[in-house]
This record gives sequence, structure tokens and C-alpha cells, in this order.
Amino acid sequence: MKHRIVVLGAGYAGAFAAGNLARRLSPADTEITVVNAVPDFVERMRLHQLAIGQDLAFRKLSDVFAGTGVRLRLARVTGVDPERRTVALDGEGGGDGEDGLAYDTLLYALGSSVADHGVPGVAEYAFDVTGLSSALRLRERLARLGADGTVLVVGEGLTGIETATEFAESRPDLSVALVARGELGAWLSPKARRHLRRSFDRLGVVVHEHTSVEAVEPTRAITADGGSVPADVTVWAAGFAVHPIAAAGGLEVAETGQIVVDRTMRSISHPDVYAAGDCAYAIGDNGRPLPMSCASAGFTNMQATAAITARLTGGEVPTTGLKYHGNHISLGRRDAVFQMVDGDVRSKSWYLGGRTAARLKSGVLTGSAWSIAHPTFGLPKRRRRLATAPDRVGASVTA
Repeated sequence: MKHRIVVLGAGYAGAFAAGNLARRLSPADTEITVVNAVPDFVERMRLHQLAIGQDLAFRKLSDVFAGTGVRLRLARVTGVDPERRTVALDGEGGGDGEDGLAYDTLLYALGSSVADHGVPGVAEYAFDVTGLSSALRLRERLARLGADGTVLVVGEGLTGIETATEFAESRPDLSVALVARGELGAWLSPKARRHLRRSFDRLGVVVHEHTSVEAVEPTRAITADGGSVPADVTVWAAGFAVHPIAAAGGLEVAETGQIVVDRTMRSISHPDVYAAGDCAYAIGDNGRPLPMSCASAGFTNMQATAAITARLTGGEVPTTGLKYHGNHISLGRRDAVFQMVDGDVRSKSWYLGGRTAARLKSGVLTGSAWSIAHPTFGLPKRRRRLATAPDRVGASVTA
């Protein structure tokens, strides 16, 4: 009987991991199934561009995995039972009978969504760019917003900065502001911080520093000092949260809800489960938890796939680097900041800014998209034919 590998989520971590496993493992011995709620691969790092009205090309996951032997199941994950080694699904192609979708090895890569931190009004009135449906909802709202409309971005992290600058550059008719709990770009080096401020000034983005939002209302945000900031549209970019499915299923999780894993991305409570991406509580080479980011998705999925491959083939489990190198922040389409960090995640004095940094960021995004579009990185044609032969693993399930 073939070893059944199930990958939950086809974001940056899950889609790449599935293709990597298909390239490394024999289709005669393994069967790989990817479960995803939507039929397209979503470039999460570009969703703020989509929200402001830019046209983005979407890749069908059925096309991405065509010829790789990877099965695609379009369904929403509703539960995980690591004791019975099954996944409960809801939606098209969901479930293998009453027992759900069975696995021998599970790679959990469901990512994260917006964290409202319990702030009143966020769920009802705020928008976000953490998912395709929410970004499209924001896109529709902004399209109806006329000249002189006000947009408030809450959150001074990478998502907040990129969103505010992208909106201001693409829609100069709007008044864009950002609320920061501390100093804008406080983690950057002094030179990079000055570059960031000059970019905000050039784009006309107003910054409210050392300000906390206590509530969101239809036309304003209420601050901790009792004041308010006007906003026809409030975009919440104040952090990410993982779905409670892992915790509800009995997996060992951290306070964040992320699955606690060992150095090989293997669950410390259930050895048949691995985690990658935002939902993995992984300790980096510096002894600190990896941040939720695309870079971390790359590190963790490479480690997880290497470990799964080694254990299934009887090889020695290797360790891949888990070192965070820096922050790359887009400031619209023609400007960016690339800030290197040291082993303790402290900003180095050197940074790259301007058009060169923007081109570098564009290259990173293009490279990430290419790796997803070519999940097996040139799997030989003979292997691809064998992988898709009906007597091997069966035909792929597509939309």
C-alpha cells in the first residue's frame, strides 16, 4: 500500500512542499494529496496591490500540479484528528466517507489570517489583505470610494507599511494615513528609517505614531487617549493569527496557536504530523521563534520536506538553515527598503533603498511565483508520465 501524504494548504509553504515531495519521492510508493479551499494559488504578498485595483494573474492549482502526480482536493479543512490520522473536510471533493481524508503523514500548512486582538468593531467594519476574499472585498469598497476619501491603515509592520504606500501611490486622490503603536520603522537602521519617512512624505501618507486603536467604527477609529482618526475605510494590518483547528485536534500548540515542532518541523506531540509556514512554532538558528513571513515559509517547508523524504527513504534527516536575513519592504512600485539583520535580528547599519531595492523585491516575488508554477523544478518527463499514469496514483482531481 502506498504511503499517503496529505498537505493542508496550497500557499507559499504548502504548494512548494507538495511539488518538492513529488520530485523527491517515487510515485510507486507514495500518494500526495493537497487540500486547498480555493482553486487558485494566491500570492499573498501582492494582495495589497489587488486591493487597490491592480490586475494580477492567478494560477490555477490544477494547472500547477498537472503532470506531477499530486492530487488536488478543493475543500475547506474543518478539523484534524491526529489520533485517527484523518482530516475532516467541507466542500467540493471533501472527505473520504464518514472517516474523512486519511493520511500516513500530514503536512499542516494552513497559514494565518488577520488578528483582531479583540478590538471592538474590527470584524464588523474593518478590511484586511490577508486573504483573497478579504482583499477582493476591500477592492470593491475602494473602487466606490471617490476623490478625497480617507483610508486609515492600522499597523506599522511590513503589511501596514506596504499597504499604505501602495494605496497612496496608486490612488493619489485619496487621503491615506497610518496608525503606529510606536515609532514608524523603529526596527530599521537610522538611514533606512529616514528613507522610509521620506517615502511617506513624498506619497503624502500621514502617520499617527505612539497611537493605539481601541475600537473601529464605520467612519473613524477610536484611539486609547479618547480621540479619533477619521476613516471612510479602515484597513486592519495589526498582526496575524492562526486557525484554532490544530489546537482543537489535540496537537501541541504554543500560546499563539501555532503547532510546536522540533528542529525538523515535526510535531513534538504527534510524529506523523509536520508543520510549515505561519502555523509552525519553529525556533530559528538564533534561538528565537521564526516570524510569520514568506521567508519563514520557505525555510520551514524546505526543512519539513527534507525530513519527510529522509524518513520515508531511510536516509539521514538533514537540517536546513533557519536564519532570518532581513526585511524587504515595498514602498509602492518604484521604491523599497531592504534591511539586513544580524543573528540577533538587530538591524545592520547597511541597507538598500530606492529603485534598486524595488527591482530586487520584484525579483523575489517573481521567483516565488515561478517556483510555485514549476513545483517539481523540471521533474523529468518520464517521471511525470509515470506519476500521472492511472495505475500509479490515479488522475488528478481538478476544479
